[in-house]
Amino acid sequence: MATWHYLKHLSLMAVVFGSLNSCAAAPSSVSGSGVRLSAAQIERVGQRIWQNECSGTVAGLTSWNAGEAFASLGIGHFIWYPKGQSGPFEESFPPLVAFLGSNGLPIPAWMKGVCPWPTKAAFEADRNGVRQKELRVLLSQTVRQQTEFIMVRMERALPKMVAAAPAANREWVKFGFQSLLTTPEGAFCLIDYVNFKGEGTSTKERYQGQGWGLLQVLIEMGQTPSSAVAWNVQFAAAAKRVLSHRVANAPPERNEQRWLAGWHSRCDGYKKSL
Repeated sequence: MATWHYLKHLSLMAVVFGSLNSCAAAPSSVSGSGVRLSAAQIERVGQRIWQNECSGTVAGLTSWNAGEAFASLGIGHFIWYPKGQSGPFEESFPPLVAFLGSNGLPIPAWMKGVCPWPTKAAFEADRNGVRQKELRVLLSQTVRQQTEFIMVRMERALPKMVAAAPAANREWVKFGFQSLLTTPEGAFCLIDYVNFKGEGTSTKERYQGQGWGLLQVLIEMGQTPSSAVAWNVQFAAAAKRVLSHRVANAPPERNEQRWLAGWHSRCDGYKKSL
């Protein structure tokens, strides 16, 4: 039988994470959330997220996707906006840097400031420069800490989602979230998806009034619940439906259809054993 390992200091880390985000107060740990993964499983979570976001490559740890206005960094493709830029997506790289620093890791001073690359062209021109090399070294050596950072985000998502959910869906959202946490595979669904598409609580992250985050997937699961189907399998199917709705609602100029097959493939991965 596997020896279960509770993520150390998860409640404290949630408070630390919350204090790094000035947009929200630091919540306490979710009572009875049941986040239990072995050390080996936490490592596999990190490796799978790295594979999902960066194809598991060190080069992929520093990216700037075509059509985006920000750098995507680390195993979770954490967003870093250039100076003066903002967007509908939550900026997550500065909180990651602060989190790493709070855990005693030495952080170069330039990483604590604003993103030094104003455009994708400037970013690509500096790909083999000192800063990006230094950044890839740090990110390749902190996979475990980046995984913990994402797990903290998942842990603190539930109260935000319950508050944002329609009243009729709140109990289901809590039930679905906590039920997924009863298996390693279900926990991975929550951990990966909240990093992949966010909590779904921001009104900025909407197309035609509809979101695509973890909240929306949990609500979608509640439309056709089944006691005969594993929670992670139900989650995978619901996530694919939500992402298909997103693409259908997206502005045509974004051409999001080009990403849908890959997104669906990622969701199919939720059905696999951790």
